[in-house]
Amino acid sequence: MEKSIYVILDNIRSLYNIGAIFRSADAFGVKKIYLCGISGNPIERQMNKIGKTALGAEKSVPWEYCRQTSRLVKKLKEEGLEIVALEIGVGQRRALPLQKFKPTLPIALIVGNEVTGISKKILKLADKIVYIPMRGRKESLNVAIAASIAIYQIKKVL
Repeated sequence: MEKSIYVILDNIRSLYNIGAIFRSADAFGVKKIYLCGISGNPIERQMNKIGKTALGAEKSVPWEYCRQTSRLVKKLKEEGLEIVALEIGVGQRRALPLQKFKPTLPIALIVGNEVTGISKKILKLADKIVYIPMRGRKESLNVAIAASIAIYQIKKVL
């Protein structure tokens, strides 16, 4: 599993967000995207919406659909990946600000549902939880924007 970054999309509802994450993954050299749960995938009937924001990255970034995020996370842990969940910092005692996180590669970054975030079950499986400190009034960013920032920051510190 060499020194790579993988991204796990845990129940992402918006096909446009998925497409934007594919585009960022391509830009930053993500090894593979795992689409889990209700997350849409680049199959024929969903291509228009994903492709609209991915602009072809859905063809250049390898992806795989996994029904259960927890099974995938356990499998990747067994393969030696560091599992890192990107979640808002509210109520997460063990969460680190993203800029203080020192990644160990290979790494799998989990981003969660636009409304409910990452489930407690998946957060418990994560090796680390990181968050993007918010300076304004809003407590979170759009999932595609947050994923892009996190991937960029991880690449930057390597």
